[in-house]
Amino acid sequence: MRYEVVASGKMAHSAYPELGDSAIHKLIEVLAEMRHIPLPADPLLGPSTLNIGTIGGGRAPNVIADEARAEVLVRLVGDSATTKKALERAVEGRAELRETLEIPALRLGSLEGLETTVVAYTTDIPAFGGKWGEPFLIGPGSIHVAHTLEERVPKSELVKAVEIYQRMVRQLCKRASK
Repeated sequence: MRYEVVASGKMAHSAYPELGDSAIHKLIEVLAEMRHIPLPADPLLGPSTLNIGTIGGGRAPNVIADEARAEVLVRLVGDSATTKKALERAVEGRAELRETLEIPALRLGSLEGLETTVVAYTTDIPAFGGKWGEPFLIGPGSIHVAHTLEERVPKSELVKAVEIYQRMVRQLCKRASK
């Protein structure tokens, strides 16, 4: 689930904070509370995670901030209802919570003889609504270096991926002909 958290306040000169209402202070309090929300875990998929990915706000160092915002990503491994309510309670009276995306956790297909693993990232597979048959998610590289300066896919893994794709196609064609 992806959220935008927006806090509003009242500008004032920083020398007179009592004349203003800091949106940044409200946002910091809300985000701190969100970080302590208990998140579900699943025996197969593992724990859910919460990441505060961006923070912005204010106008200048000498001005009490009248606006502040953050983007929060929660990777859930189960039902979202309880977590949504906890997030709503965390912002109550201090900020606005805007849900921008929700993609459910998935359990995908596997094929005999092909190693599987659990990964904690999002895929577009739910957008297809099952119209393309049983979904599989496979690809070379490591999620552990994704979105970093070290992001790369070794050539040897690309070559291995081609072999795996060929094997999958053969297995799936055999399955379909039965």
